[in-house]
Order: sequence, then structure tokens, then C-alpha cells
Amino acid sequence: MNMKEIERMIDFLLKNANPSIVYRVKKEILQNISEEEEKQLQEQIMSEKIVQSIVDCQKENGWLGNGFHGPNRNAGQYENQETGVKYLAEKGVCKDTPVLKRAMTAFVEVPLTDLCYRTKGKYFDEFKYAANGQNIIRCACIARAGYEDSIDIQPQIQLSLDSFRRVLEVDSILDITRLVKKETKRVFNNYEKWPCRYHLDILAHTNSWRTEENIKMLAEAVHKIMRTDRPELVGVHADSWVGYVLGTVGCFPSQGFKVVEDIDGILHYHMEYLVWLAKCGIVKYSPILQDIVEQVINCVNDDGVCELAARDDIFKGWGPYAGLQLEEDWKSKNRSNCDVTFRALQLCYYARI
Repeated sequence: MNMKEIERMIDFLLKNANPSIVYRVKKEILQNISEEEEKQLQEQIMSEKIVQSIVDCQKENGWLGNGFHGPNRNAGQYENQETGVKYLAEKGVCKDTPVLKRAMTAFVEVPLTDLCYRTKGKYFDEFKYAANGQNIIRCACIARAGYEDSIDIQPQIQLSLDSFRRVLEVDSILDITRLVKKETKRVFNNYEKWPCRYHLDILAHTNSWRTEENIKMLAEAVHKIMRTDRPELVGVHADSWVGYVLGTVGCFPSQGFKVVEDIDGILHYHMEYLVWLAKCGIVKYSPILQDIVEQVINCVNDDGVCELAARDDIFKGWGPYAGLQLEEDWKSKNRSNCDVTFRALQLCYYARI
């Protein structure tokens, strides 16, 4: 990897990006920020309109807004516990800031059967129902906020690892599922395991699981679900059976997991998944991902802007299943360039190839 492109991206972002991106470049990538700089940038981040809307919607018990797993008619796009926590974390809000501390307190004190979780008082056991359950969502939020060492999510970290390991233990998803509803719906068998986006989210934002053995295993599992050599398995997912069919929280397919997609002849990069996979440390064990990182770095122009095609829904569609935009809006090309370039910088930094 040519370090000149990395340096150009950093220079471009420090000169042009909003306070969140500047803060994260200095704190996360360069690991060089003064106390005064940090204080000033945090004040600027906390004063932003969306951040303030999240702060303002916090309940007395620390819960954010009137929702959990995304918006509803009583909760806006950002004013709900999951999206609010993840947005604050991605914006670089310090973990000890009151709004995040109180949200974490709510995750500790509010029972999983509370109506706040919007499951009508039901608890969907993440160990019984593969790739499902409100607690796996809760733990992904805790991990994203940087509270792995403060709140016990070790069982869910292990479950996330075991879910990817299960990919290697079976021939395919067909071995651990069955057909219901007159054989029209495929559902997981009870107490089975299979990975989903929330398992990957948890692993990308925690550290206790990291051994070379686990990282290699994860790389092998990801490679297996990325394959497309068995057409009958490409895109095959499953749901949960809880007395009725319940959709999972982003179950990965048996084959055909995509991190780059050809849309009308233009390659679009799924930067969220790519950054998470890089954070997990698996790029060094994956020639496919190494090639993708090189493709991304080759998109950096002389001004330090990464000119790859970004999917608007993944960047701007903040919610349970997307959200990368840190700039206030994309009304100017410069702002979208900053968002895309920052995620490209993250990918290259964590890939370490």
C-alpha cells in the first residue's frame, strides 16, 4: 500500500471535514491530539443539530426517545435508542459524555421484556433463535459505544464467534434449517447458530475475542459465505420460528455475501461491512479483501479524495441496518467526499496490509 495516498487522504480531511471526522482522524488514525484540541472538537460535535436532538429526546431513565430498533410513528430517525447510541458513537462523542453514560445505564437497568424494546413484552432469546433477539441488538450498541469493559457482553461476544464458526462446521445453511408454512418459508432450528450483521458489528467493536486462531476462523467463515460456486445456496437466508415466522436481524446468506456490488456497470463498495471486516483483522488472511482494499486506494486522486462510488442508502440511511454519514448533509460535493474518504481511510488503516 502506498502511504502517499494515506497521507493525502488525511491532509484532505483535516482541511475540509467537519469536527467529527477531524476528531476521529486525530484520535483514531493519527492517535495524536492535544487536550485542548479534543475539548474544542467535542464541544463542536455536541453542538450539532442532530446530536442535540438525540440529547433532547433522552428520558429520565436514560433511554433515547420512544423507540428501540429504529424509528416508528413516535420516534424519529435518530431519536430512538439504537440509532441514537450508534450515531453518537460514530460521531466520536466521548464515551463518558452524560448522554452516552445514561443511555448505557438504561441498557443495564431496563429489563429486556420492558415495552421500551417494542417486542410487546416478549423476550426473543438470542441463544435459541439464530441471528435474532433484542439482546444481540442491545449488545451491539454497547460494543459500538465502547462499553465492552464496563458492561458484561462476553456471552454475546462468544455467541458471535460461535455463529461464524458454525458456518465452517456445516455444509450449508440447509443443514440447520427447516421449511414451514407449507414449505414456503425456511426457518432456523431452535438453538442453532448462524451469523448476522449484529454479530459482525459486535466483533468489529470489541477486543477480548482477538486471538490469531479466532481471526483466522472468522476469515475462513467470511470467505465461505462470500463464495458463489453453488448457485442453489447463493442468497439463501432463513427466518426464525417463534410460533410464527419472524424475520432475523440481518442474517447472512449461505453464499453470495457481497461487499462490492455492480450496479449498472459501476462498482459500489459496501464500506460499512468492509470497515468492520478490516477492524476484525481478517484482511491479511483474505486475498479477496486485499484486492478490494487496493481498489479503494487506487480511487484516491491527487487531492486526497477517494472517488469510489458510494451507496447513498448505506451512508445516509441512518438506522438499524445502515449509517455512515458524519457530515451534516451532502448538499455540497465536498461534504460527501469527506464522508467517503474518511471511510476509505478507516478501511486502509485497519486493513494493515
